[in-house]
Amino acid sequence: MTAADTGLDAPVPLLAPADSLTDATATSLTVAAAPLANAGGPEPQRQESPAPTAAAFTEQRMLRPAVPAPAGGWRRALHRLTAGTVNLGPSPAEAAAARLVERIRRPIEGSRRIAVVSRKGGVGKTSVTLLLGHALAAHRGDRVVALDGNPDAGSLGHRVVRENAATVTDLLAATDRLAGYSEVRRFTSQAPSRLEVVASDDDPAVTRALDDGDYAAAIAALDRHYNLLLCDTGTGILDAATQGILAEADQLVVVLSPSLDGARVAAATLDWLDAHGYAALVAGAVAALNSVRAGRSDVDLDQVAGHFAARCRAVVAVPFDAQLAAGGNTDLARLRPATRDAYLRLAAAVADGFAQPPQRRSTASSHPRVVPARERTFA
Repeated sequence: MTAADTGLDAPVPLLAPADSLTDATATSLTVAAAPLANAGGPEPQRQESPAPTAAAFTEQRMLRPAVPAPAGGWRRALHRLTAGTVNLGPSPAEAAAARLVERIRRPIEGSRRIAVVSRKGGVGKTSVTLLLGHALAAHRGDRVVALDGNPDAGSLGHRVVRENAATVTDLLAATDRLAGYSEVRRFTSQAPSRLEVVASDDDPAVTRALDDGDYAAAIAALDRHYNLLLCDTGTGILDAATQGILAEADQLVVVLSPSLDGARVAAATLDWLDAHGYAALVAGAVAALNSVRAGRSDVDLDQVAGHFAARCRAVVAVPFDAQLAAGGNTDLARLRPATRDAYLRLAAAVADGFAQPPQRRSTASSHPRVVPARERTFA
């Protein structure tokens, strides 16, 4: 009986006949045998592995990663129904939100100053400042403050529950007495998100009297106690207030409406900034395309977004939300889920810029400390 009859393979010889060796086979045999040529020489040095120590017992090495419980939906219901024995983990949407929060929590060296600008009124610049501040403050462990830098009696202070009647002019008058955070806190109002707001005076005659040195001094006073400072600005880019804020800014958020006119004005704003020494701010800016309504638009928003994506670091679309249109006291919890997600994306895009060095053109030390404000009477 042959091997073929049994269905078994014929035995393979340990070495093929010499006349059947190909060049490739011969080469492989030669390479495999090469180490034996030094068999009579000195033994190669063996690399000794270090002995294990107690340092090996870290959470990263020894503990299995915990699966977070689902935050909502049917996954959450199943998790609760089974007393946690069935844990499918976060949904894809929850996992995406967690990744955004991780970006928002990027550490900062020192402090960052973010100017929110638009030369067109009615585009939601103050709402963007407020909700961006809420998103940053709610998910970071450091201090976040928003300063109303609108010289025309801005409304930022009216978008949170006021804890006091103090304004930026009161802060300026007291800068020499601000020994610590608790002293500064008397001039701010804090929202549930932990965002603090320094309000503008309701009398435009008072705020119009402030110059660029005053706003630089206010920023310097806040900078000593807060890691993140957002500045809401007016529509006049040549106003002394806006000029002072731009000179102190590290990053820029440009707000535009989803209209041809709104996009054109925002693009012209970038043109002006590019031409007047702020090209680095423009390149690192985030464009917020605000109040985008669902459905077809006569404006090609993809073209609009593409224009700003070519000029700025990121573009984020924020959907229309009736809660924001009302213009009252607003926090993240009151917004539609799609709007909350958009502000998480906006905050994450801003926080991505924390990896870059600060871009401020001036330092607070280059401005006289509040002298113009102290010498002026605010009646």
